[in-house]
Amino acid sequence: MVISQFDTLKKLHEYYSVNNGCGLKKIATQPVYEIHTPSSGIVFIGEAPGKNEDLEGEPFVGSAGQLLDEMLKDIEFTRKDVYVSNVVKYRPPNNREPSDDEKKSCRVWLNAELLFIKPKVIVPLGRHALERFVQGAKISTCHGLAFSHPSNIPIFAMYHPAAALYNPSLKSVLKDDFIKLKKFLDSGCKIYKVEVIKSKNTDPAKEKAVKDILNL
Repeated sequence: MVISQFDTLKKLHEYYSVNNGCGLKKIATQPVYEIHTPSSGIVFIGEAPGKNEDLEGEPFVGSAGQLLDEMLKDIEFTRKDVYVSNVVKYRPPNNREPSDDEKKSCRVWLNAELLFIKPKVIVPLGRHALERFVQGAKISTCHGLAFSHPSNIPIFAMYHPAAALYNPSLKSVLKDDFIKLKKFLDSGCKIYKVEVIKSKNTDPAKEKAVKDILNL
C-alpha cells in the first residue's frame, strides 16, 4: 500500500483497521487512533490503549492522558499541537502488556501513520515503545535522552505517564524530562552526542526487524 494513496489520516486508519492481523481485534471494542496531524511535528507513542481508550476509540483519554496534558501545558503545548499513538492499536485484556506477536501485527500500521505524518521528533513513552526504535535500550537509563535513528528522525525517550501514576516519585522525573524535551526542540532537535545502545545478546532476526522499522 502506497501512503500517498491516503489523503487523510482517517482514511489511512480505516484501511489498516481492516487490513491487520492483530488477534486483539477480535476481543477489543474498537481500534484506537488519532486522526489529526500535529502542527508541532511531535509524535508521542505509548504501548497500547487502556479501558477508557478502548471505549472512546481515542488514545490517551484516561488518567495517563490527563497527566500527559498537564506535562504538555508546562512546556506551553496542548494535545492539539501534538500527535499521540500506540505501538498496539487495540486494548490487551485486563490491561496486560502487549505480546511480541501483537506488536509485530501492528508494526506496518504504525509505520504507515509515521510515514504519513513525517514527524519532527518521535517520543516513545515507556519500554515497549522505546525498544521499538532503539534496540537494547532500557527506559530507566535512557529517559530524557535523544537518540539518532536510521530514518533521521530523532528519538527522545520518556517514561510512560502511567508509570508516574503507579509510582508518584516518577512524576518529578517525567516533569524534568518534558523540560529537557522543550530544550531539545528549542535547539532545533540537534543531537550533540550520538547515543548508541548495544544489546549483549543480539538476535540477528530481531536486529533485521528493527532496522526495517521505518523506511522514510
